[in-house]
Amino acid sequence: MPTPDPIVLLVEDDASVSRFVGMVLDGLPVSLHVCASVEEALEFLAQQRAQLIITDLMMPGESGMGLIQRMAADPALAAGAKVVVFSAGLNTAVRAQLASMNIWRTLAKPASVGDLQGCVRDALELLRPAEAAAPAVPEASAVRGVADGLADHEAQALAKHFANNRPLFDTYRDRCLVQFAKDCDEGDRAVGASDLAALRRLGHNLRTVLLTLGRSEGSRLAGVMEEAALAEDGPAAIAGWKALREHLASR
Repeated sequence: MPTPDPIVLLVEDDASVSRFVGMVLDGLPVSLHVCASVEEALEFLAQQRAQLIITDLMMPGESGMGLIQRMAADPALAAGAKVVVFSAGLNTAVRAQLASMNIWRTLAKPASVGDLQGCVRDALELLRPAEAAAPAVPEASAVRGVADGLADHEAQALAKHFANNRPLFDTYRDRCLVQFAKDCDEGDRAVGASDLAALRRLGHNLRTVLLTLGRSEGSRLAGVMEEAALAEDGPAAIAGWKALREHLASR
């Protein structure tokens, strides 16, 4: 019988980020399973063993830090799996806290295709593509051809995060545009309910996604809203959402 592909468990509540990870890992010999919450992840780990666990930190309900602490208290949950923290919140204090835990690696959002694939390959000791000869450096004209029709910020994102893989970029961008409509509905509901926690999560997630697409101004607006919601400044958070919503609608 053939050996089954190693299982990678991604614990991530943002559909756009999960979609990006799935697209990037699609060509690797792994089986990706996505859980949108710590509760789902615990249910999965109670029944199956993963060889690699990649978790965000900020999620609805219990945080990724809570999941890490649970696995430390009950080693049978991780069952020897390597744990990677994949987060936009890796500041000095968080890194110091993680240093005392059984974390194999941290990976900051947004990550490039190469960084994410390299992390998974290293963790699972997967063979890398044959490197019989050093790849040729593409000529500037070829790179410009790949980026034809893109705005400058998109061309920069294509090179920085997608290794000039235009089909991957186009597919991810198109799916994000569909998701943005859902994000707008989610933000409107949060404003209507004065749910600052939901606005904070939405800002946190969109900050990474927009930066991955090269939309630095949108990422900045998402960060402003996130910080206002964190400070429990309702008027500022709502004003931040209005500005961010307008940016999302502009495409």
